[in-house]
Amino acid sequence: MNNESLLQFPCDFPIKIMGDGGSDFRPLVVDLVRRHAPDLDETRITLRDSRAGRYQSVTIVVWARDRGQLDAIYQDLSAHPRVTIVL
Repeated sequence: MNNESLLQFPCDFPIKIMGDGGSDFRPLVVDLVRRHAPDLDETRITLRDSRAGRYQSVTIVVWARDRGQLDAIYQDLSAHPRVTIVL
């Protein structure tokens, strides 16, 4: 098995987070990501509501330094009870 990453770091890396909607969902996931990417650029965040408005999708593009940083972001996001899916 080859452990080499297909990504070349540092790089822009989009993370899509889906979960229960509400006015506090975006700040919640931004805070979780910012713990590992303090230089997060707010202009690289997009938000979409589901048709019924119950769920939201937040896409955050981070400047990823290494694989460990991405793994930590995914772990924190996936562990939160309001987050349904992280892609």
